[in-house]
Amino acid sequence: MIKVLSPRLANQIAAGEVVERPASVAKELIENALDAGATRIRVEAERGGIASLVISDDGHGIEQQQLALALARHATSKIQDLDDLEGVATLGFRGEALASIASVSRLTLTSAVEGETGFCVSAEGRDMVADVRPAPRNRGTTLEIRDLFFNTPARRKFLKTEKTEQNHIQTALSRQAMSRFDVGFEWVHDGKVHWQLPQAATEAARAARIAKLVGQPFMDAALSVEAEAIGLRLHGWVAAPTFSRSQPDLQYLFVNGRVVRDRLVGHAIRQAYRDVMYGQRHPAYVLYLELDPASVDVNVHPTKHEVRFRDQRLVHDFLFKSLHRLLAQVRTDMPSASAESLDVAPAPAQLQTQSPLTFNQSAGAPNYQPVRPSAVSEQLLGLAELAAPVSPAVFEAREPVALADSDDEIPPLGYAVAQLHGVYLLAQNSHGLVLVDIHAAHERITYEALKTAHDEQRLASRPLLLPVTMAVSETEAELAQERSEVFAQFGFQVDCLGPETLAVRAVPALLQNAPAESLVRDVLSDLQQYGTSERILARRDELLGTMACHGSVRANRRLTVPEMNALLRDMERTERSGQCNHGRPTWTALSMHELDRLFLRGR
Repeated sequence: MIKVLSPRLANQIAAGEVVERPASVAKELIENALDAGATRIRVEAERGGIASLVISDDGHGIEQQQLALALARHATSKIQDLDDLEGVATLGFRGEALASIASVSRLTLTSAVEGETGFCVSAEGRDMVADVRPAPRNRGTTLEIRDLFFNTPARRKFLKTEKTEQNHIQTALSRQAMSRFDVGFEWVHDGKVHWQLPQAATEAARAARIAKLVGQPFMDAALSVEAEAIGLRLHGWVAAPTFSRSQPDLQYLFVNGRVVRDRLVGHAIRQAYRDVMYGQRHPAYVLYLELDPASVDVNVHPTKHEVRFRDQRLVHDFLFKSLHRLLAQVRTDMPSASAESLDVAPAPAQLQTQSPLTFNQSAGAPNYQPVRPSAVSEQLLGLAELAAPVSPAVFEAREPVALADSDDEIPPLGYAVAQLHGVYLLAQNSHGLVLVDIHAAHERITYEALKTAHDEQRLASRPLLLPVTMAVSETEAELAQERSEVFAQFGFQVDCLGPETLAVRAVPALLQNAPAESLVRDVLSDLQQYGTSERILARRDELLGTMACHGSVRANRRLTVPEMNALLRDMERTERSGQCNHGRPTWTALSMHELDRLFLRGR
């Protein structure tokens, strides 16, 4: 027999989607406060928010006659029709949160508008009690949630310890605090003030708030992002590749001020870091993406943590190119200079492509000569074995180098003074000591030059003697036909033999030994999910990275001071030279202050 659910049961079912734990209650109510124009928000919890959770704001408040309606299900002031839903600019819009929360807790809503006294209304796990009574307060709203899940004991059993729930609330509040620098936040638990965050009007204040919420080490390694194009704006911070994480626990993305988790964005960011991140490490970032609200669908999931972009390919390409360009500029940043402010003289015309180094062994010792290969074949000829290692020595002094009279004339990485154990290069700059991993640095320089050479001549195609036929779905076959230019661009020829059959007739010459069918399937998967694919370039780069590794300076190879200085200058010109192909740092520095501290000078 079909029956209509009671309002109470319907609300409790809805609460199962919206109210997972005290932190989800805090998130919904903070979003309401932000939508109400609050400039200060206070969150106070007891026993992990299970006993009590109070959220107060100074927003525009709710009028007396609207208070009872505010607790009704599907009652909202934020949308009126479908057109409003397709361009939602507020954080909340469903009209479900308050009714769902009220159905599983004892809720009291107190609010006042400008120039009037306050009123409150209550509900206790059942249909809303519509008795509005006076409760004087200043303009704004206070929501008190007590005894969460008191009438649904099965749900309450799923809650964790009070400490765990407290941490979840703090995490939810931190995300909201990162999304709105124009709002001050206060976090109190069991009567103890954990932090107070004033409004952050300046860039320095914003950086200080982020450091407070995610840690100063992140900000110490952060690169500022600011990019805008085609109606999209990206700003915030990404950590340098050397500040990587073992898990994706420091990744915050805000789309039009809403904290979201999005696979499309995550994929674009991972691709931007692909060349500078090693192993299974994860990048760290706090990023803000702004676009026309009509270009993003926020009505995807009840918790509003997921969004769907109208033009996924456009968003993916914008994010990837913006971050890829930024990370490429991370070269030889000194503590007091950014990549953009380094006064590095432009490379001569023949070196503009960050050329690799070849070694002339006719003189008996490696001769460091920056060259520009006109083709990959020329570069391969230069990847010969180097001279025999020198006899082991702890430290080999070289001829002294006369430094410039003015610090302004000293390049960022300075001038070489010695080679240590045949592995490290020691240089002196205006700040102090620079220590370079010779092989790692040369590997990056060689790798970037090989990529440049390939980019100039494009990926050559090689026909297969026997075409590779592969069974695919009808959707994949249609996609391969529609996006045939993607495969052709990278040297593939993929033809459609039938509704569910493809034939691979040509592959990139550089990847002729790679499994063609597997690579084509990966590309099709990317095109379906993200609208674009970097798989072919990734495979190419893996091969070029291996070639660069084998063709770079090996340990215990003796370099002269001019050769070492040439390496330093190429590092200053080469993109991503701060990391080798595997993501390891290529150099580090010790300032004079740090050296003095090591030897207790001045004490």
